This record gives sequence, C-alpha cells and structure tokens, in this order.
Amino acid sequence: MTEPNEDQATDSLFDAPPLAEQERMVEAVLFASAEPVTVADLEARMPHGSNAAQALDLLRKRYEGRGVAVVKVGEAWAIRTAPDLGFLMQKETVETRKLSRAAIETLAIVAYHQPCTRAEIEEIRGVSVSRGTIDQLLEMEWIRLGRRRMTPGRPVTFVVTPQFLDHFGLENARDLPGLKELRAAGLLENRPPPGTIPLGEGREEDEDDDDQTELFEEE
Repeated sequence: MTEPNEDQATDSLFDAPPLAEQERMVEAVLFASAEPVTVADLEARMPHGSNAAQALDLLRKRYEGRGVAVVKVGEAWAIRTAPDLGFLMQKETVETRKLSRAAIETLAIVAYHQPCTRAEIEEIRGVSVSRGTIDQLLEMEWIRLGRRRMTPGRPVTFVVTPQFLDHFGLENARDLPGLKELRAAGLLENRPPPGTIPLGEGREEDEDDDDQTELFEEE
C-alpha cells in the first residue's frame, strides 16, 4: 500500500470544508453580527480555501420566501426581517423622538446629491444650515465626510453611510424613493430651484431655533 508523501499530507490539511458547512458558517456569522459583514470579512473568519461568496449565494437562495432574508447593504451582507413582515415588529418599537425638518431635509439632500458640499446643501434648501444639524448627523453616523472638491478652497463633501442604508433597508442610494414621493409624504418642502434664491437672502436657520437646528424633537 502506497503511503502518502509529505506534500500530499500537507495539502490535505488545507482542504476547504464542504460547501454546505461553509454555508452554515456564513449563516452563523451573519446571525451573530450586529453590523453587516463583507465577503472579505467572512473569508477572513472561515477556513483556508473557503468560498464565502458562493456559500453566501446559497444561503441567500435558501432564505428566499422565509421570515428573514439575506440582504446586501452597500458592500456588506446581513440577515434582516423580510420587508413584507416589518409590520410585525412595530409593536416592539417605541419611538419617542423624530428628526426635525431641518435634519430630514439635510439628510435627504446628501442622500440624493452625494457627494455634496455644505454650500450646495444651503443652495438647495435656500437656507443657511446650522453647524449643529450636520454635526448631529455625523454623530449618528448617517452621513460622513467625503473627498474634498478640487475647487477653490477645496471644500469637504458629505455622503451617506452604510449605517444609513442599513437603517432604511437599502442596498445603495439608488434604491431611495423619488423626490415626488418624499414631498407627498411631507418629508420635503416644495422649494424654488437651486440658484433662484441667493444665499443670505432667504430665511436663516437660527442656531437657537429648536424647529430647525435640533436633530430631535420630543413627541
């Protein structure tokens, strides 16, 4: 009987587990993780030679039509409640605060026009944006700093974060509802087109005005 040589024995140590077992591993990581997980992170956790992307695809198909689904959030993946069953969770959530109109408008402008600068946000809103509104959105990690514009002064830009996409169940910013839908829901006011109101001539956002600068309003 031929004995396996040393090279063959070494190779056997790095055999990837069966695909079904890899699928179970991916399921365990996604289930236990509070944040979405990238394919690269999955492969870093799994045994050498594993194909996390293939295992993830199998898991996603297995969960189709179930109470939870494997969804893509930006460049990462997570297990979330099926969208059509979200109403079942409403009784478990107590909402005591909501975003102010100033914060909603600022957040919506960043989401739809990213990357955009503070001056561009003010131009679209027709109002000076208070520092507190942007700072609070940054602290919530719903927006973040993007690349600087290659224009005079090199102003910073703002973009939405994976946390924002995850909170609203979006794969990417292209899945956002249309502006008409937002206005119909009362989330955006009908404002004049950008550029029709020079900055400084419209209403200003008072830093002490709770209706405009506070990120949250008490119910």
